[in-house]
Amino acid sequence: MFLILLAVIVFAAFGAVMLYNSLVRKRNLVKEGWSGIDVQLKRRYDLIPNLIETVKGYGKHEKELFEKLAAARQAAITARGVPEQGKAENDLTSGIRSLFAIAENYPELKASQNFMELQKTLADVEDQIQMARRYYNGCVRDLNTAVQSFPAVLFAKSLGFGESEFFEIETATEKQNPEVRF
Repeated sequence: MFLILLAVIVFAAFGAVMLYNSLVRKRNLVKEGWSGIDVQLKRRYDLIPNLIETVKGYGKHEKELFEKLAAARQAAITARGVPEQGKAENDLTSGIRSLFAIAENYPELKASQNFMELQKTLADVEDQIQMARRYYNGCVRDLNTAVQSFPAVLFAKSLGFGESEFFEIETATEKQNPEVRF
């Protein structure tokens, strides 16, 4: 009887350790995923001043858009937490799209090698952000599923594990054409 009780205790302890380690692994993957997004967002933030300066030379009367884009960039840089970051990135993306829409009105700007290179680099960064976001959201899904599943649901909160939030920057505003006023 004692051996059976000991075996049950050892089995339960082993299961608890495995559960804990699994949750730690998933939480670390979420952190790694966010780190990947953060790296790509920083690359994007670094490109925006160059893009603004390139367009400024051609569109001197677009000052309001440049200021709005600079403010959106700053808000995105200082955003804290996944929901706030998502909203800030939506605003920044909208500003970038407006900037590119304005560039369409300046054929000499569109032909500029510097502008074309910046546009190509930004498109590459956007692709990298999208891939990093997919990876992060997959890790969040796995963590949230583990935290919500039995038996982890009984112990996760007391062990310091909770659900993470998805990073969604696709909104209805991204599906609309940017408004361009002259």
